[in-house]
Amino acid sequence: MKLPINIARLQGEIDTLALITEGQPPVVTRVLFSEADLRGRALVKNLCREAGLVLREDAVGNFFARWEGTDKSLPPVATGSHIDAIPNAGKYDGVVGVLGALEAIRALKQAGFQPSRAIELIIFTSEEPTRFGLGCLGSRLLSGVLPPEKAALLKDREGKSLETWRKQAGCSGRLNSVRLRPDCYSAFIELHIEQGLVLEKTGQAIGVVEKIAAPSTLRLQLTGVGGHAGATLMPGRRDALLAGAEIALAVEKAATTTGSPDTVGTTGILRSEPGAVNSVPCRAYLEIDLRDTLVKTRDAALREIEQAARAICRRRRIKLEMERLNVDPPAICEAALVNAITTICRTQKISCRRMISRAYHDSLFMAQVCPTTMIFIPSYKGYSHRPDEYSSPQQIEKGVAILAATLAQCAGSRA
Repeated sequence: MKLPINIARLQGEIDTLALITEGQPPVVTRVLFSEADLRGRALVKNLCREAGLVLREDAVGNFFARWEGTDKSLPPVATGSHIDAIPNAGKYDGVVGVLGALEAIRALKQAGFQPSRAIELIIFTSEEPTRFGLGCLGSRLLSGVLPPEKAALLKDREGKSLETWRKQAGCSGRLNSVRLRPDCYSAFIELHIEQGLVLEKTGQAIGVVEKIAAPSTLRLQLTGVGGHAGATLMPGRRDALLAGAEIALAVEKAATTTGSPDTVGTTGILRSEPGAVNSVPCRAYLEIDLRDTLVKTRDAALREIEQAARAICRRRRIKLEMERLNVDPPAICEAALVNAITTICRTQKISCRRMISRAYHDSLFMAQVCPTTMIFIPSYKGYSHRPDEYSSPQQIEKGVAILAATLAQCAGSRA
């Protein structure tokens, strides 16, 4: 089946969505429930309606756009990703998996395909952890990994709760209504830019994901004693920022000494108060991201970081509050889906390779709901989470073609 993928239309939609940002283009910033995020959601909803899809939205703002199948007794096949973006990001992360999936559905419709199973596009809430420090908020709730009572307690940097934010954004209903039934989908396939160098280096067009790395996040608050930068002599100082800096170095050490090439540790946030050049920092706030494809080495490094933080704070006479925001297992993707996509690539004479996703995605949690895998397309120089991230229209088109063929195979046809 030859699919009429309109890559010019798709690229135009990607470019238009990128202009909805809290930053100055080409910077893309759309933090959960910000004005830019809500405008971005509205744009995508309108595109889905124009494509004839039926929309619904849950209590945390995940929204679903369905192309109904001929047999409503069959669970749908799902696809999708996210459109929120961290500060100073680019325009392809997540967006290719949303607008690309929409284009795949439009192409199947135009080709006259009629699915037996419904095909449902999911736009997940807050894949990025920017607002609450916890990534994949929407898919965590959908999968049941995050209990609704714990989600209700989430607060942002200013102390504003998820409950306040979601109601302000117009999300109605109770959080305990978000969780999906175990048999709600027959499969989930997420199209995404690779965010790495493997495909570009090997010259292959498609990556088929077999495994998604295990992420964890630590949040630390350090409380020392402030004072005048001139009058507080060095021997008596209890500088919270210096303790935080030492902990950040301990993260680097732990991540580089596990023996696993896939262990990565990042102190992505390190803030101090009062934030004056002539004042000794009395408080520091850190958020640490630690990942690996192996739970054993990830968890060993996590324990090493926690032990180092306690020892550093004892030595520097700093009060430490430490919380594990998440410690997630890796996801093993469905072998039958991986094999099916590999066969589709071979049939379409598009080069592919099986690979691991070292970044985590909503697919990590959808894998706990139904058979799941991901389709990767190359990222220029591996860039992502920065304004110059880039995948070419030709690369995107191939990804959409493979996604569309996979959705068609999973959905079946009564045409």
